[in-house]
Amino acid sequence: MKLKIKKLKPTAKLPTYGTVYAAGADLYADEENDLIIMPHSTNLIHTSLAMEIPEGYVGLIYARSGLATKRHLAPANKVGVIDSDYRGEIMVALHNHSNEPQKIEKNERIAQIIITPCLHVDFIVDDNLTETERDAGGFGSTGKI
Repeated sequence: MKLKIKKLKPTAKLPTYGTVYAAGADLYADEENDLIIMPHSTNLIHTSLAMEIPEGYVGLIYARSGLATKRHLAPANKVGVIDSDYRGEIMVALHNHSNEPQKIEKNERIAQIIITPCLHVDFIVDDNLTETERDAGGFGSTGKI
C-alpha cells in the first residue's frame, strides 16, 4: 500500500521501518534545537509531516520500546489516534515518566506509527446481548493477574 505524505518543512524526515517485519514505522523529531523534557512533564514534539491516511484506516501512534524502558519516555495519551480525515501535522505528546530531565535531539526517533484498518459500526440499542462463558466478568475475572 502507498500512503501520501507531505513534508511541512524540508528538514522533516520520513518515517522508517527498523526491520522488514516491523509493524510500526519510526517517527522522527523535527525541532529547531534539542528539547529538554523535564521530569513528569509533557512536550509536543513536531514531526513536520502530514499524511493522507486512506478511508477505512487509522494511524496509531505508540511508544518506542527502547525510549519507554530505558528513558521512561512515552506518548502522554498512551496511544495517539490519527483519523483518516486529518491532514494537519503529526505531533507526538511525549511524556517523561522519570525523575530526570530527558533530551530529545533533532531527528531522534520519538514514537512509532502503525497504519491499520478501522471499522465504523452502527450502534444499535438492544437489551438482549448474546451470552458467553465469561459474560459480564470484568477486571481479574479469569483468575489471572
